[in-house]
Amino acid sequence: MKKLLPTLAFVFLSFFSISFLKIDQLLINYFVNRADAVEVTAIVGSPSPSMSVSPTPSPTPSQGGGGGGGGGGMILPPTQATVVFSGKAYPGSNVVLLKDAQVATTVKAGQDANFSVTLSGISGGSYIFSLYGENSRGNRSSLLTFPVSIVSGATTLVSGIFISPTIAVDKSEVKRGDNIVVFGQSFPKSEITVSVSSEEENFFKIISDQAGAYLLNLDSSILEVGDHFTKSKSAISGEISVFGKSVSFKVGTKNVLAVQETLACHRRSDVNGDCRVNLTDFSIVAYWYKRALTSAVKNGVDFNADGKVTLVDFSIMAYYWTG
Repeated sequence: MKKLLPTLAFVFLSFFSISFLKIDQLLINYFVNRADAVEVTAIVGSPSPSMSVSPTPSPTPSQGGGGGGGGGGMILPPTQATVVFSGKAYPGSNVVLLKDAQVATTVKAGQDANFSVTLSGISGGSYIFSLYGENSRGNRSSLLTFPVSIVSGATTLVSGIFISPTIAVDKSEVKRGDNIVVFGQSFPKSEITVSVSSEEENFFKIISDQAGAYLLNLDSSILEVGDHFTKSKSAISGEISVFGKSVSFKVGTKNVLAVQETLACHRRSDVNGDCRVNLTDFSIVAYWYKRALTSAVKNGVDFNADGKVTLVDFSIMAYYWTG
């Protein structure tokens, strides 16, 4: 029996050591996997926004009852998450948030042009979020896209967003030597850089007014005859937006007024006229893909007016997509 005592003691100690190791590992796994224990901050390269993940307060564990009432259980952390986007747009503009190419919500920027968009009740995971601004004339900014990993039970903050200016021109063709007006809207009292390019790129700087509007009256005599593109970006207090979408115009021998989209409800690609661009419109256009167009439908589905429905038309539709 005495010879067996060391062996029994070894087995006894080994059993409890393994048990405590398992308990320790369970506790480690629990605290590592708790979403509300996360505190991450990442600053993406300028002029990209900053992103942080903050813990969401979790409920305290319930306490076990006395006597024979049984022990209490641990309340698991929440599985739903919240993401908040904030930044600069235009005074009173609509800011539209898309999640995985579908419109998630729309908010209106304040008269100071700042905005904050909150999306709650989403599951943890990786998403592609996009934002764009739309002014009262229905002109839209370029789309800003953010791949974001959402942590369950936490609030993710994406701040420092600076939506690019809208831009338009008053002529689709300008007689060389006459003026062409480049205009749009951005953050109030910001410095607007307008780029006009063809073979060479020219830059012009102006200041937006209190409403965020800007206007450049450009003498076309400095430009060569041919096609040109113009785009703009905004800067204020050390923050700079990226260049927005490009608008084309031609320097030629006559003046041709540009067609302005004055109402969001009349935007291109809204085939069925319901003020939305969604799967209904997509289905109609898809039916005419690579088919001979009749005169009755040609203007409604051939967005680039090349006489047929191709991938170019679907690309135009994607830009105006509302979901």
